[in-house]
Amino acid sequence: MTALPHIQYFLGANAPTGFYSLYDHLLPPEQARAIYILKGGPGCGKSTLMRKIGAWAQEAGLETELILCSGDPGSLDAVVLPDKGVAIVDGTAPHVVVP
Repeated sequence: MTALPHIQYFLGANAPTGFYSLYDHLLPPEQARAIYILKGGPGCGKSTLMRKIGAWAQEAGLETELILCSGDPGSLDAVVLPDKGVAIVDGTAPHVVVP
C-alpha cells in the first residue's frame, strides 16, 4: 500500500507571556473515538512510541498528523489519525493534557 504524505505542525509555543497552547483543538470531541495520554519522565520513550505509531499508520495508508514539540522539533507532542478519530498525546508539562 502506498503511504500518504503526513502533515506536521505545532500546537504550542513558548511566548513572552509563557507557554501558549492550542492542544484543546487537537481533535474535535465529536470526532474523537479515543485519545491516549502518555505520561512519563524525559527520555522514557513517549516520543519514540508516537513516532513508531505514526510510521506504522503512514505505511498502512492512513492520514497521519505529527504534532511537533515547539521546544524540540525533533520530538513529538502528539500523533493524530483523523480518519480513525484517534490521538496519542504527550500529557506531561508544559502541554498538560488531562482526561
